[in-house]
Amino acid sequence: MLLKLYVKFQDLKNNEDGQDLVEYALVVALIAFGATAGMSTLATGINAAFNTISSKLAANL
Repeated sequence: MLLKLYVKFQDLKNNEDGQDLVEYALVVALIAFGATAGMSTLATGINAAFNTISSKLAANL
């Protein structure tokens, strides 16, 4: 009985199934962080483009 318990604990210790989930979560967090940083830069560029278009339209009317 003690041998079965020992083998069960060794199996639980060597089990790496949860490790994949943690790695996927880290990859998703990294992608979300990159997307957020990229979106703010993109939003600034789009805002500048619309301001330029707006000022040129206002000058020609």
